[in-house]
Amino acid sequence: MAPAVADSAVFDGWTELAVTTAAEIEGVDPEVAKFAFKGGAMTMIAAWIASVDQAMAEALPPEALSALKIRERIRRLVQFRLDAIAGQREALRRALAVMAMPQNAVESLRLGWNSADAMWRLAGDTATDYNHYTKRMTLGALYASTLAVFAHDESEGCAETRAFLDRRIENVMQFEKVKAQLLRPDVERFSVARFLGRLRYPAR
Repeated sequence: MAPAVADSAVFDGWTELAVTTAAEIEGVDPEVAKFAFKGGAMTMIAAWIASVDQAMAEALPPEALSALKIRERIRRLVQFRLDAIAGQREALRRALAVMAMPQNAVESLRLGWNSADAMWRLAGDTATDYNHYTKRMTLGALYASTLAVFAHDESEGCAETRAFLDRRIENVMQFEKVKAQLLRPDVERFSVARFLGRLRYPAR
């Protein structure tokens, strides 16, 4: 029912009225629906996001992405999410405004983390060290910034959002490449002490 609530939120905002309207459309008892979303706007938004997560997992399982490069897997996953809510951009704009409220900051971060985690898992990530966390933080930031652009994109076919997404993914891939090089234990790193020692005692 969460997608139906999002459809209603386009007109009614993330309010009890949106829940009631969605319940009538879906043939659900309005009182039961109101009880399910009694937590208010953030509960409705969380359910909507969870429905997108589920739809993404069903449409793009790991085996459907395994032949692609990592950057293309991520691009496909993010683009699927954008396409899934393309008809609900007013609901997205209202949701972003709700999520930006200080009292909703922690919950918003949790929701962003969960979606980033879902995307990385579908992309085949199995990291369990600190990379597990940095990858999700980076993708969460990428997705959040892309949503902000998408919410107000009036270009044909959302070309501006697609271009923005491609640029951000390229930036992330460059960051991951540099990070991997810096952390490779088999590469000799520059040492100030060693350099000064060689100046003082040059090799013969």
